[in-house]
Amino acid sequence: MKIGELGEFGLIDRVRRLLPAPSGDVIVGIGDDVAVIAGDGGRVWLATCDVQVEGSHFVRGAISPRDLGAKALAINLSDVAASGGTPRFALVSLGLPEELDVEWVDGLYAGLRAQADTFGVCVVGGNMSRTSAGLFIDLFLLGEASREEVVLRSGARPGDRVLVTGSLGDASAGVALLLDGALSTSEAYARVARARRDAPTPRVREGALIGRSRLATAMADVSDGLAADLGHICERSACGARLFSEALPVAEENRALSRAASGDEWRFALRGGEDYELIFTAPAERAGELAELVWRETGTPVSTIGEIVEGGRPAELVLPGGRAVPIDGGGWDHFHAKR
Repeated sequence: MKIGELGEFGLIDRVRRLLPAPSGDVIVGIGDDVAVIAGDGGRVWLATCDVQVEGSHFVRGAISPRDLGAKALAINLSDVAASGGTPRFALVSLGLPEELDVEWVDGLYAGLRAQADTFGVCVVGGNMSRTSAGLFIDLFLLGEASREEVVLRSGARPGDRVLVTGSLGDASAGVALLLDGALSTSEAYARVARARRDAPTPRVREGALIGRSRLATAMADVSDGLAADLGHICERSACGARLFSEALPVAEENRALSRAASGDEWRFALRGGEDYELIFTAPAERAGELAELVWRETGTPVSTIGEIVEGGRPAELVLPGGRAVPIDGGGWDHFHAKR
């Protein structure tokens, strides 16, 4: 079997079976975006890493090195945020072709430093290596949280409401505009889409606030696409979900671009990925309170977009008029390379 046939998540499961069971200090191990490791005094460490590979994650000429440096850290910050934690320390490994201008590296680290300063992260080391084809930025991030305030993917229960920060599908629209010159939209929305693609804002304050509130039952960040990341919550929580299309925070321009690109006005929002918003669940009687808390303390809008239901069936999207369609899976997979 080839890796492309197995897919990213199948390969992760295979690797997990090849390794010994984790020790008792490991609260969450392989298979989640963040490893949760017991610390001292009721604290836990949150460990995550992610890589940006030229040609797979970015086109060098289409993003500035400063934006790329900031984004490399942002996507890891988003993972820590989705656990309700606070980011602390980072290690950065680079694979660089020897003909690359040194000034490009200067720009990369300027973006990394600006992002780190914004969120109180200290870059404490890393590694550099020569590559013969393309370049990559591999970043490891360590965060921390109170054990009681960590939000896992596994706590959603039937009757909980599904909530999401910000808006959906904009980054995917930015990618589509970059790759398909036949697509067009207003210049105002094109700027939004490009910014969401190249310079995402990790919801660090929002995630920590949600963790401290102790109102959320499960949480993930929207990195692989809303459908896929909701699917991760449903899988870990042994439940299903029902979303309502009219409640999704999606720009009209985004729906039009998605329809033009794929024939499906919800595809960018559901399957595009790289939004780095937070999707989380909360008991029905507390969901409004939690949404209001996040809006009041951070200024980030929160939308209630659906509900958790009993397991045993795919997640579904209820369209205007009441017809429900399945939305299981279909997000970003590094080896299938399809959205």
